[in-house]
Amino acid sequence: MERIQTLLRNHDIRPSYTRMAIYRYLDEHREHPTVEAIYDALSATLPTLSKTTIYNTLNLFVRHHLVKEIDLQDHKRYDIVRTPHAHFKCDVCDTLYDIDITPPIAPKHADISDVRDAQLVYHGTCKRCRQAV
Repeated sequence: MERIQTLLRNHDIRPSYTRMAIYRYLDEHREHPTVEAIYDALSATLPTLSKTTIYNTLNLFVRHHLVKEIDLQDHKRYDIVRTPHAHFKCDVCDTLYDIDITPPIAPKHADISDVRDAQLVYHGTCKRCRQAV
């Protein structure tokens, strides 16, 4: 928890117990959880936790570039910012996989400068689901 406390402070975020618990959950669960998944996992140990608190905390983390919000049209998932990467979403099992994109894809257009965020999400059927058919 000390590492998370330092990380939050370094990003000008007050490290409350709830914020540290949410960040730790994201750090330990790389499956790009939803707010509901985070709530289900943490509410037993944090009885005062609400989904509103989770939304507010995740929005704070996004604003401070600690977490990336992945918009999948019908819901949002969250991912700790580490290295640039894309995602692949299986339309059968709803699993979201990280895909390495080295070197990062950057737009080349005269009217575009200072890009601060981009999302690349591939959709299809994962290998596990294809083999199950």
